[in-house]
Amino acid sequence: MGKVMDASTIAKPHDRLAAYLAEDLEGVNALIRERMASEHAPRIPEVTQHLVEAGGKRLRPMLTLASAQMCGYPGPYHVHLAATVEFIHTATLLHDDVVDESAQRRGRPTANLLWDNKSSVLVGDYLFARSFQLMTETGNMDVLRILSDAAATIAEGEVLQMTAAQDLATNEAIYLQVVRGKTAALFSAAMEVGGVIAGKDAATTQALFDYGDALGIAFQIVDDLLDYQGQSSATGKNVGDDFRERKLTLPVIKAVAMSNSEERAFWSRTIEKGQQKDADLDHALSLLHKHGALEATKADAIGWANKAKSSLATLPAHDLRDMLIDLADYVVERIN
Repeated sequence: MGKVMDASTIAKPHDRLAAYLAEDLEGVNALIRERMASEHAPRIPEVTQHLVEAGGKRLRPMLTLASAQMCGYPGPYHVHLAATVEFIHTATLLHDDVVDESAQRRGRPTANLLWDNKSSVLVGDYLFARSFQLMTETGNMDVLRILSDAAATIAEGEVLQMTAAQDLATNEAIYLQVVRGKTAALFSAAMEVGGVIAGKDAATTQALFDYGDALGIAFQIVDDLLDYQGQSSATGKNVGDDFRERKLTLPVIKAVAMSNSEERAFWSRTIEKGQQKDADLDHALSLLHKHGALEATKADAIGWANKAKSSLATLPAHDLRDMLIDLADYVVERIN
């Protein structure tokens, strides 16, 4: 079980979580290494190790561990569930990088670049299969339902994004549906299964779900906002990558909704048709500022973070609850 750390000595909430949950995280990492081994296909551990060991924050599995511990679960299956969540996440990253034709992930070349698209897709499939094996070992049908529903929702969100990302008719409701699919579904499932495996009542598991859902939405909105106003050194992305990749994210959706015919023609040329010139990013940024789209997007992110925090307010006092509340604040502090 986790040990209470002196929180004042660790600045970032996710680092405090990692320190508190260190023992369980070691168990998760050991289980991940064990289950990504393959006797017959050495390419599988090669590809997965490249991504799993790339220094990701393990945020999603930490949510499961924190949720289970906060609910008083003694173990051992929260470790299986946390590994399941990480496998689902890693599988979706492998598939995403193929779909997006990405060359970099977490500051390193993507698996599809180092190996090939076939390897990335097939190893992603293997990790999905492994995640289902891990789920069934808990012997809990509710857990199986929640995580399998999340896997389906993630895939649905990715397909919806593919059709909506370059269509100016995409509105905030569709954007939210995409974000709930591709990002928030795994956050909410990661939180909910911690409460379910601990045998908590429906009100508690709903509060955990609501926290994960709102945190995931805030997380994605902040990512989309940072693409237009972040520091490359901090985000690992270049400012305007989403614009160059013709992704219709929330700041642009807000600007399009308030655009005149001339501005709409600009968005149609650059996003829908992909006819971009050197000065177009600067013009896009000027339109986002003109319509207050960046400030409005920031306000939305803060609103979702506040919703995440209020979801936990009904739960009993706990060090982990306080860390999760701080985590919601930290997600939106990245945009200041």
